[in-house]
Amino acid sequence: MDGSDPKERREGFGVSYRNTGTITSTRNRWVPSSLALLIVVFVLNAITCQVLQLLNEPIAERVQKCSIKSIHQNLSFLDNAHAVTSQEFILRRDNLAKALLTSRVDAFILEPGYTFQYYGNISQSDWEPWEPEERPFLMIVEPMHNTTTGEIKAKTSFLSPKFEEGRVRMLGIPSEEELSIVTWEEHWNPYETLRTELFGNKNSVTVIVDEEIRDFLVRGLSTNGFNTVVLGEEVEAVRQVKSPAEIELLRAVNTGTVEALRAVRNCLVAGLTENEVMTILDNTLLSVGFSLFFNLVLFEENAALPHGGFVTGDKILKEDTMILIDVGAHYLGYSSDICRSFFMPQNQRCCHSWLGPFERLNLFWRTLSTVATLQNSTLHEEKLKVWDLVKNAQSESSKKFTPNHTAADIDITARTIIANAGYGDMKHRVGHGIGIKAHESPYLHQRNKRRLRPGMTFTAEPGVYLEGRFGIRHEDVYLVKEHGDAEILSGSPATSPYDP
Repeated sequence: MDGSDPKERREGFGVSYRNTGTITSTRNRWVPSSLALLIVVFVLNAITCQVLQLLNEPIAERVQKCSIKSIHQNLSFLDNAHAVTSQEFILRRDNLAKALLTSRVDAFILEPGYTFQYYGNISQSDWEPWEPEERPFLMIVEPMHNTTTGEIKAKTSFLSPKFEEGRVRMLGIPSEEELSIVTWEEHWNPYETLRTELFGNKNSVTVIVDEEIRDFLVRGLSTNGFNTVVLGEEVEAVRQVKSPAEIELLRAVNTGTVEALRAVRNCLVAGLTENEVMTILDNTLLSVGFSLFFNLVLFEENAALPHGGFVTGDKILKEDTMILIDVGAHYLGYSSDICRSFFMPQNQRCCHSWLGPFERLNLFWRTLSTVATLQNSTLHEEKLKVWDLVKNAQSESSKKFTPNHTAADIDITARTIIANAGYGDMKHRVGHGIGIKAHESPYLHQRNKRRLRPGMTFTAEPGVYLEGRFGIRHEDVYLVKEHGDAEILSGSPATSPYDP
């Protein structure tokens, strides 16, 4: 002990005693100056951050590398997806033949397009990469009923220009035997040729024409001895009810699309534009082997119209921006169509990790400012409220994806929940079928009384849109099961705007 007064020694640590017996902290005297110093450090750090962003690679490129690295950490969603086999295409036509016989028609006629792709593995671009051909090239599927065995098989024929016969045979259309091709010369009537060659022994021929077939082809058939009728429920159901292989393809492409969106979201930083985020997501999807279909990236009031307006793309991302992304891709011929509404990650790093303590100070101050802003924001509170409302509308309506419900039931359920919450009538139907096309029948609107069948796949995508403010929509893909609740084919569902 040096004999000095302990009270005097304590003064060096910021505490002094007065004669009154009370204690006064000298720390209070340096709080304002310390706060000022921290603010200066924060400002300098922000400036340094911006300079480094200019000197180093652009922010969008860094986010791009981050998102691709993130999604490639787990590609297990692709494990069970395989290309549809040739035998399955033949089985589809046999199932079609049974539906045609039930429908009491002589044949189903279609041209290259999505339905041709479903039954023959040939898309419109496979046949004619430039533009739809004016010369009729048609697939004709007839039901062949063996009354002895009861077996129903499809007889598949093709109508082709004579000079294209060789190319038709080279397309690789799945078949158990050599293709049956009715050919016509350029100066012949192709429809009359088809009527004579395939149905010459019949006085009356009734055919179902595909919904995608062009009008001039239908008129050509109708004026040359064919009675043309539109698709009926049994024929439509062949394509609507998915096989196990199709279900796995839909699961892979939709789960993968959600995971790509999440990978992008986890890497987002303030300052990006809608167009930059769209490009980042496109490249992330391409990196896993998907082909691009559509991609809507809408911030804040730009999402108040369900599919955006004419002038979008340049709005800049901020920490409290409500982001709506509606995106679809293709994989092995099947489509995804999912939507998420969310906020970017809070306190996302703006600079390189080696900034160390400066970056941590920056994150600290951004946290304080963000929390203060969000806590005092009526708009932010309404975003959270609407997010929960739309999620509830999706959850409740998806419970109706069972065989005993109609397409209308799903739409009405979601629509009623949103209306009862005071947000008016939902601006669009709640969903649609999905398969090789992103939008397929049955369509989920309030007047569609078509009953659901096991194996059908649908989107459920309710939304609320407040013009001039923001829009929120949730979209997942569901499989109707024989028993019990529907199965989600788009991975784990969103749980909050911070965990989409």
